[in-house]
Amino acid sequence: FAGLSLYFEDSHDDMDDFGFDDYGSDCDGIRITAFLDAGQDNLTPLGRLEKYAFSENVFNRQIVARGLLDVLREFSENENDFISVMETVARMSEDGEPTVRAELMEQVPNIAMFLHESRPNFPAAFSRYLVPIVVRYLTDPNNQVRKTSQAALLVLLEQGLISKADMETKVCPVLLDLTEPASDDDYKIEAVAILCKVVTMLSKDTVEHLLLPRFCDLCSDGRLFQVRKVCAANFGEFCSIVGQEATEKLLMPKFFELCSDSLWGIRKACAECFMMVSNSTSPEVRRSKLSPLFINLISDQSRWVRQAAFQSLGRFISTFANPSSTGLHFRDDGTLPDIPRCVSDSNCSLNSLNCNEISNCHTERSIPHTPPNQDGRATPSPEHVSTAESEDLHNFEDDHTSVLGEPHDNFTLTVRSDSSTATKSPSITKGTEQTDENFNSFHYWRSPLPDISGELEMLNSEELEENCPDSKSSHGKATSDQIQKVLDCLQPHIADPDVQVQVQVLSAALKAAQLDSPTDNSPPDLQLDVQPESDSGSLSPECKSEELQSEIEGALTEEEQTMETVPASETCPLQEQGDEPQTETLENKEESPPCSPVMNVIPQPLLDQYLSMTDPARAQTVDTEIAKHCAFSLPGVALTLGRQNWHCLKDTYETLASDVQWKVRRTLAFSIHELAVILGDQLTAADLVPIFNGFLKDLDEVRIGVLKHLYDFLKLLHADKRREYLYQLQEFMVTDNSRNWRFRYELAEQLILIIELYNHRDVYDYLRHIALTLCSDKVSEVRWISYKLVVEILQKLYASRADDLGLDFINELTVRFCHCPKWVGRQAFAFICQAVVEEDCMPMEQFSQHLLPSLLSLSTDPVANVRVLVAKALRQSVMEKAYFRDPGCAYSNKLEETVMALQSDKDRDVRFFASMEPSKGLMDTAPFI
Repeated sequence: FAGLSLYFEDSHDDMDDFGFDDYGSDCDGIRITAFLDAGQDNLTPLGRLEKYAFSENVFNRQIVARGLLDVLREFSENENDFISVMETVARMSEDGEPTVRAELMEQVPNIAMFLHESRPNFPAAFSRYLVPIVVRYLTDPNNQVRKTSQAALLVLLEQGLISKADMETKVCPVLLDLTEPASDDDYKIEAVAILCKVVTMLSKDTVEHLLLPRFCDLCSDGRLFQVRKVCAANFGEFCSIVGQEATEKLLMPKFFELCSDSLWGIRKACAECFMMVSNSTSPEVRRSKLSPLFINLISDQSRWVRQAAFQSLGRFISTFANPSSTGLHFRDDGTLPDIPRCVSDSNCSLNSLNCNEISNCHTERSIPHTPPNQDGRATPSPEHVSTAESEDLHNFEDDHTSVLGEPHDNFTLTVRSDSSTATKSPSITKGTEQTDENFNSFHYWRSPLPDISGELEMLNSEELEENCPDSKSSHGKATSDQIQKVLDCLQPHIADPDVQVQVQVLSAALKAAQLDSPTDNSPPDLQLDVQPESDSGSLSPECKSEELQSEIEGALTEEEQTMETVPASETCPLQEQGDEPQTETLENKEESPPCSPVMNVIPQPLLDQYLSMTDPARAQTVDTEIAKHCAFSLPGVALTLGRQNWHCLKDTYETLASDVQWKVRRTLAFSIHELAVILGDQLTAADLVPIFNGFLKDLDEVRIGVLKHLYDFLKLLHADKRREYLYQLQEFMVTDNSRNWRFRYELAEQLILIIELYNHRDVYDYLRHIALTLCSDKVSEVRWISYKLVVEILQKLYASRADDLGLDFINELTVRFCHCPKWVGRQAFAFICQAVVEEDCMPMEQFSQHLLPSLLSLSTDPVANVRVLVAKALRQSVMEKAYFRDPGCAYSNKLEETVMALQSDKDRDVRFFASMEPSKGLMDTAPFI
């Protein structure tokens, strides 16, 4: 600012009073409102403001515009003066110099925040004076002013400073005018961009009634491709705001037009926002319309469009996810929940999963049965669970590993009807054991339809009629009533194509049952549970069981015949409901995996395209990093398909895990713990553990991904498998680059968590050595996190009542740190002692016997930094314990004497911490470390 006064060309004699000449180039700052100070002109502050706000010198007007916020603060005490300043601002906004207008607009958000804070005094000042300026500048002829006003408008919306009324009556009409077909091209393009950004900050009603019709028109703008491109890039935001109904009715036709636009940039923008659009549509539209549309983009003639489509493929597939099928629901923070395990085999029972009354099918979903998955666990289908119970039931799936880990032929499905029971033979159990893992994707997106798989298993008696012809006469009427009951439940959803197929099957079965059955009382609602096969022997002679078996087989066979009309292109090895012939034995099933005639999870072409992302040819024709995108989205795809369909992704995952690019392997390493939660412990042990072991021996860039979530992965393994990694933890101490200290820091942090996964003996034998090694690290950050690890180990030993091991560890710490020739070691001992006391790691009696004498001996250490931590430990932690305040304590007098000696220490910092009150003892001692 040395030559600042040279800019003032006014001939007035009072320029020295302006206030800027007093600041030289070495001045740290400048008070912009100095021109308000009294001078020789005898003008009031408001008069001086008027003088310089409308000066002929442009620089004067810029200075005033730049200092408007400070000017308002100066006059905020007097309402009349404040209103005068706001009127001056309004007149300044009409300045003919663009730089002055731009300076003024840059201050508007700050002024708006000040007015917001002072709203009780000036409630309408912002809406009356500033909003019209912002709106007018949106149409300013100068490009810089328009850009500044657009940025200011977005800031005001983000801060919530513009009222809804102002947006609807002042801002939106201007934006709509600027996007008229006859509007200037430059203004129109800018207005569309600001319109699309504004929409995310407005309410649904405002967008739907004011902006949506215009947005639809802009998507079809045939003259300016820039307009269509902006609309395509922001299409997902509009869909998210207006909701499903408006998206499908108004926006979907426009989206189809944009996806087939002649310009590849517009099609690329559509591919990038495809997931957001998909999230705003119903499952039927997503499957029948969006899936073929996405396949077209993936096979687009432009490489850039194909690249964007493949990058969005995994995210699009994830929109088909149905938490009711996988049994995994995300927490609010976006993480998957931990899966508890069954503690005792004898305590695991499936009898609690009996279904509720079918008459409540519109509000509550019952559990028809809980067959074992591929990984041997029973997974109740949460899509049939009431809302209140779904959270508890989905955690059940891993609780019963030990119970259902036996071969399938050890279990039978028992159908309870009143006092009579019917046992399902192994051959029929095989046909339904995958049912609960299957889902129809629309269950998640609207009120779920009733599951009739349990009822279908009781509808036909064709195959076993000859074995028990009397059964039909005894229970035919009951079967008819049950079919009619299910049909009544399905009537509210008859518009759905899937429901229509089920109704046709049930209607045919109902007619057959009515022809062959006499009158009989219908039994109460059905209950199903899984029992050992040994219990079925007593029931096998009953004809009721055989009659129900035949009904199940007949009905499912009829349903399969209906399903056979599905095109062969949609067949997939995904396991879905009713996907196997009911006459096949368990042995044959194990030899040949089932192949579903109907794929209800995701369309088969999408899965095929996703699996092709590991093809080396894709890297040449689409994107060199396509494998990385595949790896990044794989957990989401796996969650969508469910663990029962893991075999579809297993080979792809193994291919990615052995990819030559370390970035691909690194991506998998960072997400392997999440995939383990999705797959469960058995599939994890079989398929993920070998890959996890390979990552442990990979580059540091890959190993860090495993290390950051080491605890999350190990806690999902069984104890015996987890114990094997005790021998490999030492390998993390070796890195490719010894300067990579953050790697060792992360190891210490993970070990603090891992301690709880092992018993005290394993912690002492294996983790103790690693902790002591880290305590001697060259980097201070690693050492200090390792001291916390040492404290956790000590707490583990005493919590497990392993006092002998704890005493051995204390003696080792005393020798290694308290008697260390380097002062950093002795300082560390004081820190450890304080942490032990604060965390109550051990009884204070044992602390006073084994650690306190050594700690007191450091109070006379020649290094002041050691004494500082000793003073802090004694004054803020040790002396605050009731045990040491007791007059009968043997060390109470010794403690007081030591603290008094430290309070008179020659070092100022030692005296400070020795005299500080414990309530104020939050001061950081890092500078002394």
